[in-house]
Amino acid sequence: MSLMMAGLLVSMAFSAVIGWPDASGALTFAQRITGVLFVLSGVVQGVAAIAARDHWGRRQFRASGALVLLGVIIVLATDSLLLFLWLEEREYTHHVLVYMPMWCWSVWALALLVREKSWKGMPHPKKFAAGVVATALLTAVSLAYSTMYQPAAAPMHFTLKAEFGKAWEDRSVPYVHVPLTLYVKNTGGIPVYIINNIYTVRGRGALYSRGEEDLTAEWRKSVGRQGRREGEAELYVDQLRYTTISSGRFSDSGSSLDVGQEYSMKRVFQLPKNAEYDTVSVEFEISYMRKDRGKIDVEEFGFAHPSWDENSGYYCPPVICGEQLIYRGRVRHNNNLINVTRKPRYVTAVWSPQGRFISSISSFRFNYSGLGDDQEERRELEGYGAAKARADSEVAVAELLGSAGV
Repeated sequence: MSLMMAGLLVSMAFSAVIGWPDASGALTFAQRITGVLFVLSGVVQGVAAIAARDHWGRRQFRASGALVLLGVIIVLATDSLLLFLWLEEREYTHHVLVYMPMWCWSVWALALLVREKSWKGMPHPKKFAAGVVATALLTAVSLAYSTMYQPAAAPMHFTLKAEFGKAWEDRSVPYVHVPLTLYVKNTGGIPVYIINNIYTVRGRGALYSRGEEDLTAEWRKSVGRQGRREGEAELYVDQLRYTTISSGRFSDSGSSLDVGQEYSMKRVFQLPKNAEYDTVSVEFEISYMRKDRGKIDVEEFGFAHPSWDENSGYYCPPVICGEQLIYRGRVRHNNNLINVTRKPRYVTAVWSPQGRFISSISSFRFNYSGLGDDQEERRELEGYGAAKARADSEVAVAELLGSAGV
């Protein structure tokens, strides 16, 4: 009786640990229902622990044995699910020290109760069995919906814009001021975290020629030269040179973009009146993570760690990394079953004005030789619904100077 009660009470507490974070803080209704089911299963196990005292005592209640059996079946089903999830990655977590011994205990307890035929006191044993099966099916459908169908069915759409405005001449300095407008709107069905973001304005210098009769011949000669991209061909332009004029961040790391929410930002950069650029371009890129897949510790993640600071814990020699900012914080899966069967995961963002733009999710500690195993990073990015969106724009310098009256 003591061993049976102890096992049920431990499992009751562990079910509450698993279910309460989802029941109280999950983003979707299905995930909250899953958490509530685990909390309710903990309540049933608590009642079963009380019934165990009666079943091996005075047996004042005819259904006490069946209640103990129900509690043990819940323990076996829960711990079997946890072990199945753990076997997918086989990572050590301190929760393993709970559900592995509890699975062994539940096998022993079930064998004992079956041998004793503890359900004999039930007035309608068939209805009891049908109720157990129905509850198990409901739980299975809820888990499948919250972890598989619902996240996959929700669409992800963004509207990104990067546009140049009318330039203005400043007669006191040999520059024109060029306004830049950046805009993003979440037009999909799921709110997201902005993990990393960057905009970069570049001026393009080029060597103009009379051109060849064959565009392919001109492209073939230019492939591999500095500044020329293999997927770009122009007949009269060669030896491209790109110079970064302005670079910055659109929003803080870890900021949210809810469904229908939009942000707009205006910046002004300076362009020399006698600039040797023929065009100016802007690239605007964001990396994001679905909020229905995980929750980021925004306070921790929003703090920037300079890579050149030897006391920051993220030091990287400037000769290797240059100067960059590193953002890192804990990310927890919105299905707490994943959290108790995996090592902690961390989201990392790296940004620098030179264009270094990295977003990663992994269990590895940060080091400047790399963020961890590439295969694991790709798997975790996909599992948490992390992806990128991009917009760009280009305008002739002659147009900007003309709009400024230069």
